[in-house]
Amino acid sequence: MTEAWILAEEPPAGGQAPGTTTLIEGTTFCISGTNGDIDAAMTQGLFVRDTRFVSCWRLHVGGVATQPVSSVSSEPFSAAFVSRIRPSAAHPDPGLLVARRRSVGDGMVEELELRNLTARPIHVEVAIEVDADFAHLFEVKADRVRPRGFHSVEVRGQEMIYSFRDNGRSRRLKISLPPEADAGPGQILFSVDLGARDSWRTCFEFRVELDEQPGELRHVCGEASVVSSSATRLGEWRWEAPRVRGASNALSLALSAAIGDLGALRIYDPDHPDEVVIAAGAPWYLSLFGRDSLITSWMTLGVDPMIASGTLRALARHQGVKVDDTTEEEPGRILHEVRFRLEGPSNGAASAYYGAIDSTPLFVMVLGEAGRWGASEELVAELLPNADRAIEWIENYGDRDGDGFVEYARPRGDRGLVNQGWKDSTESISFVHGRLAEPPIALCEVQGYVYAAYVARHHLACQAGDSATARRCAARAESLKEHFNEAFFLPDRGYFALGLDGHKRPIDALASNMGHLLWSGIVDQERAEIVAARLLSPELFSGWGVRTLATSMARYNPMSYHNGSVWPHDNAIIVAGLMRYGLIDQARRIVEGMLDASTAFGGHLPELFCGFDRSEFVGPIAYPAACTPQAWASATPWSLLRSLLRLEPDVPDGRIYLAPFVPESCESMRIENVPVGSARISVELGDGRAKVSGLPPGLQLIDMPAPRPEESLLD
Repeated sequence: MTEAWILAEEPPAGGQAPGTTTLIEGTTFCISGTNGDIDAAMTQGLFVRDTRFVSCWRLHVGGVATQPVSSVSSEPFSAAFVSRIRPSAAHPDPGLLVARRRSVGDGMVEELELRNLTARPIHVEVAIEVDADFAHLFEVKADRVRPRGFHSVEVRGQEMIYSFRDNGRSRRLKISLPPEADAGPGQILFSVDLGARDSWRTCFEFRVELDEQPGELRHVCGEASVVSSSATRLGEWRWEAPRVRGASNALSLALSAAIGDLGALRIYDPDHPDEVVIAAGAPWYLSLFGRDSLITSWMTLGVDPMIASGTLRALARHQGVKVDDTTEEEPGRILHEVRFRLEGPSNGAASAYYGAIDSTPLFVMVLGEAGRWGASEELVAELLPNADRAIEWIENYGDRDGDGFVEYARPRGDRGLVNQGWKDSTESISFVHGRLAEPPIALCEVQGYVYAAYVARHHLACQAGDSATARRCAARAESLKEHFNEAFFLPDRGYFALGLDGHKRPIDALASNMGHLLWSGIVDQERAEIVAARLLSPELFSGWGVRTLATSMARYNPMSYHNGSVWPHDNAIIVAGLMRYGLIDQARRIVEGMLDASTAFGGHLPELFCGFDRSEFVGPIAYPAACTPQAWASATPWSLLRSLLRLEPDVPDGRIYLAPFVPESCESMRIENVPVGSARISVELGDGRAKVSGLPPGLQLIDMPAPRPEESLLD
């Protein structure tokens, strides 16, 4: 099982071939060609809860594959694939149109239509090749699928049934068969006669079972996708989301696309159906993650605070309770990700891997931020013990050698992730000249997160009247900040080290990580402008965004995953930090670059894109295996908007700070339905001022930037 976790943060072995379509709904996704065919050799399939239930679904009409014309998708969970039979010399005009309408959600439904476009009758043989290998997502992603367990397939009545058993795990796929089908194991045949201008339709339902528990198919034959439970749930999400009027075209497009993408990534635990969490991304990360889900929760507090509350509760339920070198669980530690296991006796249940160094402090940060936005007293009180256990982990396990810094090293040789910060690919942490850092590694941004966790816990303690905890956290935060600025700042280079290696040597690569330090507030005020200047230097700023690694570094590669690419969420965090320190012009340049990039991608910011300079090409260059949608990339436009507004509620203290600094094209913008506490507020910009309506009683508007949270340590 553990070996699979190693694969979790690397892009797919071969990426996704051009011309694929991905549909997602909850923990279900389907990757196919643009004609609708599913080909196992192309890393495609229908996946439900990390199992590939359909590995082959290929249509032949008249003995040949169909030629794609167009694929159209109005919702993330459904699409129409329009194809034709390739024209011939005898029939140069296409005579037969093939349309496949597919929807996914705990299974799949596909309607197949043949349409005769000619004035003559047509007879055609239709064949569908089908297979189910029940491979685990990690096997498919790494292109390492191998036969395992017991497989069977049979046609029983009006169903084709695939079954699988292996080491206590069972899976079953049931495909409904139309009465006119001639079906045998692995093949479905039709003999179709079409009159002039005539059409023919049939439909298939794909129902799945995991460990003898049938899924509840969200779409059925004969029901339009627009009235399905998936459509209803997504429609309600869009209706309840904030609405923006009068923004620039680029910002409007990005914000609208983000709502649809985030809505598609929401997942629900059947045992806690009233709670929603955000999956990390499609197609490979449709699961609860620690770091990704927490940062996305922080970014979307002004969109839907239920994401934060659901994520915090779900992570608290999985919080570590014991030491386990296999999963890297430790008491108080917050997990890295939840998956369905590939092997082992508990395959039917979700299991957790804990190899992330930053999820635990981020948990405390997000709880504190949720409290500021008006999370219920019950939620905060419920999760405070989890926050305290997280801080105990930081002090007892995170700080391995007692030097005051949190570091990581995987416990068992070649098991687990080598790097456990957000840049978790194997070659992402290096020195200027390219030498890889040796663990244990103390990343700079993680120390910032720890600092912010202490500040958040201090603030929560003050609200609860717990003066002893407040004093202790304030002292810890102040000591860490002083120690950090001494140990990590490199005066000869003029920037903060990426981290400290196992010999306590500064890892001197120039990287984007130090932008997160501004977000956390750990940077001394006099060094904030130095950090900003480096982030906006030609070495790091591509014109579209800040690169992960500077062009002057030995390992720089603009097409790498973490060594020179541009990640939207990274830039959103940097913008939030720049605005926190009042560095508005620098923040504006990044916002403009991000919105231009978003427009180039049709409003949908991908997980990452290549780090080529803006002067080299007319648009940003896509990274071939990037997830789209991906949670924190999708949340980026809303995070940028919050930063531009300098919108910072502090509901427990009865204040909401608002000091907008927006582009001229957005100076008449209105943002409606923003959740703050138990209310929904509207913000209207005009004449250089901001007006707020809908404030709940007891909440005072302060038209100035919020004091940085760490300033509360002085109270």
